[in-house]
Amino acid sequence: MSCRIAQLRHKEVVNGSDGVIIGCVDDVEIDTKNACLVAIIVYGRPKFFGLFGRRTDTVIPWANIKLIGEDAIIADCRTYPKQKRKRRLII
Repeated sequence: MSCRIAQLRHKEVVNGSDGVIIGCVDDVEIDTKNACLVAIIVYGRPKFFGLFGRRTDTVIPWANIKLIGEDAIIADCRTYPKQKRKRRLII
């Protein structure tokens, strides 16, 4: 199966270890000296409708990509669980 970079942008990235959808491919990193793909980049989600910026981007090295399918890309990458905020009672 051959795939162009423009076609990668519409594919979802799924973590192969736990099945969590990371997001869609937004950008790629290319080594211009060797003409090879180095990594795919998934932009972080916006915080509070984009008013407070974005979360950190996820950069997945090409070595961690396990399978590229018709609709999704399966990759092994580290995802950290969200930390729960401590709620304070305001009196």
